[in-house]
Amino acid sequence: MLIDTHCHLDDERFGEDRKEVISSLGKNGISRAITIGCDRETSLKCVSIADEYENIFCAVGTHPHYADGFTDDDLDLYASLSKDEKVVAIGEIGLDYFYDFSPREKQKEVFVRQLHLASSLSLPVIIHLRDAYEDMTSLLDDNRSLLKNGIVFHCYSGSKETASIYSKYDAYFSFGGAITFKNAKAIYEVLPSIPSDRILFETDSPYLTPVPYRGQRNEPKYTNLVVDKAAEILHTDAEKLKEISTKNAFELFKKLK
Repeated sequence: MLIDTHCHLDDERFGEDRKEVISSLGKNGISRAITIGCDRETSLKCVSIADEYENIFCAVGTHPHYADGFTDDDLDLYASLSKDEKVVAIGEIGLDYFYDFSPREKQKEVFVRQLHLASSLSLPVIIHLRDAYEDMTSLLDDNRSLLKNGIVFHCYSGSKETASIYSKYDAYFSFGGAITFKNAKAIYEVLPSIPSDRILFETDSPYLTPVPYRGQRNEPKYTNLVVDKAAEILHTDAEKLKEISTKNAFELFKKLK
């Protein structure tokens, strides 16, 4: 069985058949899925979904896109929601300098405040990172004491060299449907450089649908296609990779147990 460590089941594209998608996970080889909050509203919805379905867990937090609207009340809400047994992480949080939907200084401030929150709750952190590698490295260096409960870079798209830098924080690296794309050349260097005990898989559904279903809605069941591609790149058995990544997920997300 396999775990989709990052999806967005709260998305409106799952509005009509969410129950059907979730109920079919087991027969598609997916034992659990973690649905991820991006702000106050989506975090509340993710907790609600996780509480409704036994095989769904969740994370709560403010995505860098929405950092400019972050308030103390949001921090208090996430602290309260995290008491729920189904909340396994704070996320997704981080930096995004590609879109710059929020001012960069605000993104950094909100990221660090949520690192403090995660540390106080003994929860791991799910990091969104795009085009902000230097600032992310500086922030992690400055706040290393807050990372003891684990971090994962979701949909990792950085270089082999950057992955090596982040490995000093004992980081995990999660890979999604983008590794199946034709232009995903760097993955052939990056993926083999990641220690096997630090690899996770995800869909980020309904986004980043893997080949051969690009253009359609992504779903947690397609985590299997991501693993198949990773196994091809690593010249290993897909079932073995599923076993390894599932063990890794339980190691990082303690509350999954």
